[in-house]
Amino acid sequence: LREFEDFVYDGCLVHEPDPIKAWRTISKKQQRLVDWLNKARQIHVVGPDTDLKLEVTGREWENCDGQENFPDGEIFTGPIEESVNGHIRYTYPACHFGREVEDVRLQFKDGKVIKATAAKNEQFLLKMLETDEGARYVGEFAFGTNSGIQRFTKNTLFDEKIGGTIHLALGKGYLETGSKNKSAIHWDMV
Repeated sequence: LREFEDFVYDGCLVHEPDPIKAWRTISKKQQRLVDWLNKARQIHVVGPDTDLKLEVTGREWENCDGQENFPDGEIFTGPIEESVNGHIRYTYPACHFGREVEDVRLQFKDGKVIKATAAKNEQFLLKMLETDEGARYVGEFAFGTNSGIQRFTKNTLFDEKIGGTIHLALGKGYLETGSKNKSAIHWDMV
């Protein structure tokens, strides 16, 4: 229990001498990134078994700095719906509705998932992609920025904020970013 308590406190910055000041500092740093990203046209993610491009021209990036979610520490937008192309492999399990889908691999063409595989619970993944038309499109692209969160927990509230990670959410996008994608699902995959 003590180990988990320390993990939560680190992610929330409550071990800092002045946690409010620490979050204000993070907010300013993230806002500089948001301002820079608001001028970006394209994001290109390259890594092991990953080569993915998405357009963000005219989309708004959001600074998640503890005002609505806690712990926090991410910046996100909704990519242009038809712009996502390439492939991505997730090394963390994609958790949704209590199910763990392991080793998810997604192939995108003109924004749409055209191929999806998984080493575990692949049928669940495919079923979720059939929820509705918007479930096969990306509603959110984000960078996790919380360096106090250092490990995967299978709890999206923490995992999507892991410092140095990216995540995509299949399905519903957020209107404030300019996303037009609608779906009954919003499935964050880190």
